[in-house]
Amino acid sequence: MIITNNNIYSVTHQNTKTNYEKLVILIDNFLENNNLKIDDINLIYVNRGPGSFAGIRNSFSIVKAIYVVKKIDYYCYSLSDFIGENGIRHENIPKLCDKFKIKKNLINPIYIS
Repeated sequence: MIITNNNIYSVTHQNTKTNYEKLVILIDNFLENNNLKIDDINLIYVNRGPGSFAGIRNSFSIVKAIYVVKKIDYYCYSLSDFIGENGIRHENIPKLCDKFKIKKNLINPIYIS
């Protein structure tokens, strides 16, 4: 999902074991289909789990690479960080990260046991 001042762009994909292998391609296609560029992004919010080891590590690796190359800051959150909030919607994640003081550029994954 990309949130701008004027629009919300989102896409979903069927969960498969190979999505992590093509995540960069999926992101690139998403940006292209919405006439956006990586340079249009100024913050990234990534769900840190719970989830599979491979999926979470791959997502974090891509986010860290974007941070290193483009200097785009990121926030890693879990829905469990927002205890007491009802009806959490993805477009509200930036405001919730501010409200709950989620730290910038900190990764603390939650893997499924």
